[in-house]
Amino acid sequence: MAFEMDEQKKIGLGLIGFGIFFSFLGVILFFDRGLLALGNILWLAGVALLLGWYSIWKLFSNRANYKGSASFLLGLFLIFVRWPILGIILELYGCIVLFGGFWPSVKVFLYQIPVLGWIIQYPILLLGRLGLGSSR
Repeated sequence: MAFEMDEQKKIGLGLIGFGIFFSFLGVILFFDRGLLALGNILWLAGVALLLGWYSIWKLFSNRANYKGSASFLLGLFLIFVRWPILGIILELYGCIVLFGGFWPSVKVFLYQIPVLGWIIQYPILLLGRLGLGSSR
């Protein structure tokens, strides 16, 4: 399976990575509203660059995805109006509903990463070598 990576998609992946990092940092620092908002904006821009603006518009406006779109956008709004915990919960639910169809593709992509793919494919072997598997 060949996957072409042009410059726009590389920038999109970078923005997604920074968005996840800032969101994680915002959660670790007791739901800091500024970091969570910055992480969300970077993540949305990264997904839009990775998938394309038209595809994102179709994803969010698809009739089957209205529930996920509404919960994600409501969560984003709640973060901006200083309700970060409820906002993050709604955003996570919205992401799971919106991007639930992409998990098989993400799984195939993760299998292609050299060390991580091996760990994901064979977790039992890794646990056995670390001494965490079955006792003999």
